[in-house]
Amino acid sequence: MTATDIRPVDPSSHSAAAGHPVSTDEHITLAEEVMAHNYHPLPVVIAEGHGAWVTDVEGRRYLDALAGYSALNFGHGHPDLVAAAQAQLTRVTLTSRAFHNDQLGPFCRDLAALAGMELVLPMNTGAEAVETAIKVARKWGYDIKGVPDGQANIIVADGNFHGRTTTIVSFSTDEVARAGFGPFTPGFTVVPYGDTQALRAAVTPNTVAVLIEPVQGEAGVIVPPAEYLPAVRDLCTEQNVLFIADEIQSGLGRTGTTFACELENVVPDMYILGKALGGGIVPVSAVVSSRAILGVIKPGNHGSTFGGNPLAAAVGFAVVKLLAAGEYQERAKVLGEQLRLRLEALIGHGVIAVRTRGLWAGVDINPELMTGREMCERLLAKGVLAKDTHGSTVRLAPPIAIEAEDLGWMVDQFAAVLAEASRTVKPA
Repeated sequence: MTATDIRPVDPSSHSAAAGHPVSTDEHITLAEEVMAHNYHPLPVVIAEGHGAWVTDVEGRRYLDALAGYSALNFGHGHPDLVAAAQAQLTRVTLTSRAFHNDQLGPFCRDLAALAGMELVLPMNTGAEAVETAIKVARKWGYDIKGVPDGQANIIVADGNFHGRTTTIVSFSTDEVARAGFGPFTPGFTVVPYGDTQALRAAVTPNTVAVLIEPVQGEAGVIVPPAEYLPAVRDLCTEQNVLFIADEIQSGLGRTGTTFACELENVVPDMYILGKALGGGIVPVSAVVSSRAILGVIKPGNHGSTFGGNPLAAAVGFAVVKLLAAGEYQERAKVLGEQLRLRLEALIGHGVIAVRTRGLWAGVDINPELMTGREMCERLLAKGVLAKDTHGSTVRLAPPIAIEAEDLGWMVDQFAAVLAEASRTVKPA
């Protein structure tokens, strides 16, 4: 779907009754007044989304180059996913896990098959799934490996982003996410990302798991050395340690394969999934593993009122069906190569470095030109929505459903911003 295929939003359709704002400024002013400031969003107010495009409250259209941090891999309003949600909405949306529901079994069966695993533990958000994986790893360590009670340790990587709960920020190295939220949860060791020797040196008899992102998304799409993931797999097998792959952002088609681990022919002991699993419609996450590992969880050990609810399961089932054919994975691979070639051509022209995995890129902007935030603000003015991270890096992760010509247009706008900035920078 291209920009010309989208009908403009009629501002009058958003009633001003009962104080409902209409304009961009009114919406932003209201949000600033009544919401905690835990985000710093760009000044755009989205009202509708179709495919890779969104429209704001005043009818302006933008290409979504962030896709909800990969939660919208299939685009806004994918007809199969919307149909699955609408059909379930008329039946039953929540039962709690006190009872069975007719959507959960088929969803978990097919998700386990997609991952080549045996069992699924469904949750809601990505952070909940990470917390679940931590609990499972510790329980496995005590019940199966024989680690002394209270001594389990999990190795994580510098630059990680697994969520923002109190336990997760305990092993974050991002001071913005961490500062002011102690005391911190013990039981974690941080090592440099991509450093196999440091990882090996950190393993002790009480190590129960290594928890890493196959590609570090929030850090700026950081790709480890090619030998790293296989070495992690070998070390974990050798030392009887669980290899937990956080594929919340990298999984489900984004990297040109179903899971980023596949790019290195690696199979972890446990996948952590989320974001795209809910199709951009409802929050759905899951831990997927073997019966020997997830089997340590017994009734009462863990749970969630909404985890595995019928609506989430129906949407998740439809997502798995979309991925089963492999079309989206191949699409991300082909379009990702187009994106890589176009972005790498900008190195030396306002771009310092480019890192890609499938349809996912981290682009380091020359800080002498502008910050990553300034780049995103200038892209916004040209009709592209993107997100910065860590100062001068911009992340690009458009929906996998994006058309090739729209992807090309997106990079054209990126290049135009760089060219305009270069013309205005005075020589030293």
